[in-house]
Amino acid sequence: MMDDRDERFASMHSFGPFKTWLVIVVTLAGILFTLPNALREQADRLPSWWQPITLGLDLQGGSYLLLQVDVDSLITEQLDGLVEAMRAGLREEKVRYRDLRRDGQSVVVTMETPEDRPTAVRVARQVENGTTVTMDDAGVLRLVFTDKTLADKRTQAVDQSIEIVRRRVDETGTREPTIQRQGQDRIIVELPGVSNPEHMKSLIGRTAKLTFHLLDDAVSPEDVAQGRIPPGARLLPNAEAGRPGQPAQLVVRKRVEVSGDRLVGAQATFQNGEPVVSFRFDTVGGRKFGQITSENEGRFLAIVLDNQVISAPRIREPILGGSGIISGSFSTQGAQDLALLLRAGALPAPLTMLEERTIGPGLGADSIEAGAVASVIGAFAVVIFMVVAYGLFGIFANIALAVNVILLLAALSVLGATLTLPGIAGIALTIGMAVDANVLIFERIREESQAGRTLLNALETGFRNALSAILDSNITTIFAAGLLYYFGSGPVRGFAVTLTLGILTSMFTAITVTRFIIFVWLRLARPKTLPL
Repeated sequence: MMDDRDERFASMHSFGPFKTWLVIVVTLAGILFTLPNALREQADRLPSWWQPITLGLDLQGGSYLLLQVDVDSLITEQLDGLVEAMRAGLREEKVRYRDLRRDGQSVVVTMETPEDRPTAVRVARQVENGTTVTMDDAGVLRLVFTDKTLADKRTQAVDQSIEIVRRRVDETGTREPTIQRQGQDRIIVELPGVSNPEHMKSLIGRTAKLTFHLLDDAVSPEDVAQGRIPPGARLLPNAEAGRPGQPAQLVVRKRVEVSGDRLVGAQATFQNGEPVVSFRFDTVGGRKFGQITSENEGRFLAIVLDNQVISAPRIREPILGGSGIISGSFSTQGAQDLALLLRAGALPAPLTMLEERTIGPGLGADSIEAGAVASVIGAFAVVIFMVVAYGLFGIFANIALAVNVILLLAALSVLGATLTLPGIAGIALTIGMAVDANVLIFERIREESQAGRTLLNALETGFRNALSAILDSNITTIFAAGLLYYFGSGPVRGFAVTLTLGILTSMFTAITVTRFIIFVWLRLARPKTLPL
């Protein structure tokens, strides 16, 4: 039987004001951040900090894409760049040469006189540090990328492609996409809830490499018709070929005057009632753009996107502000897409679509229903067992279990986690494991009471002595979940996150919330014996 001294001890010492407010505030916060999950249809109207749990691809449907980075084309493009750099360097040094070309995975050039060979080797070594330069007895100089350089370029290309794809997807507003590397040169893209996968594919797979070149004015239409294209120039298709006075192809100098990677902003807008794209360079790009427009007034500047001339305006006056307009045969959506691609940056190499799967929302509905049924059955079985085994204390444990589920859902919502089918399995497992700590505590309390301790003493000793076993078992499980997260990927990581959060919330509710409920009961009911 409890006397007044025991009551004061129970209410003030064993569960002080700080712990009381901690339980109340944490529980109310859990309810607050769980509520958006009941308002999922109005999620777009809710503030960004108060959003429901994002459902994964297997729950709400969407698109699964497997992409491959075409690294070989990147190497080929860079070898072509070496050809142009060698041509410029040899001309500057007045070196006589012939047959400068790309030969497979190398660049070759033949020196006409032995006296020019040392100068040619010096020029080649200045062009690219990551190459091996050799010269044979016939005067044939060869540049080859080293194995380390090739490996670094491949790794960098894939990493950069992943980052660019992520930026493009984020620009579209897709929530919680999964973008990760697979193998050496493949990228997995999962887009939950995407309603227009074809549009997303066109945005993701487009290289969007923007460059500015001068047109070669010395080439006549007759030269183009007969295929007489001078070295240092190339023939590109004209996107405006359907307009009056616009040829089907334009001769563009290979030299890049300004690269699109100097862009710091791009927006779709309107000019004279037509959709256009305004762009802005950084300081270096703006200076180069101003210089090229100042030195070439009256000439045509070709704006090339993915090896197609989208616009070739005449330079009427120097453009010194570091900004400009791209006009062409754009639709409103086309201008918006181009601005998005320019903001996100160009892919370093083309992407090849290897696999595409569209998952319908029906599978997600079935998965959610099956997971909900499993969770309800598991929770019901746990509730019945606890009431049968521990009576009133079992009811207390069930209340703590409900708080545990609320806190788990709130934590997933606050963290912006993506809930997948394995994640639902983690929740169901958490419900089953959540009462383990309560079982340990109640059994210790029962043992202490049978050993002759008073009611209050048995409660205090039971909670204190069960703590080490609770921490032991749960920390071990957290370590296992950490290994799953570190070595796993995708759904396995989702399961690990859900399991870890469930363990943390269950430890809090078992040790703190259950104790709070018991000591509130002590103050209100003033029991004479333990209801175990």
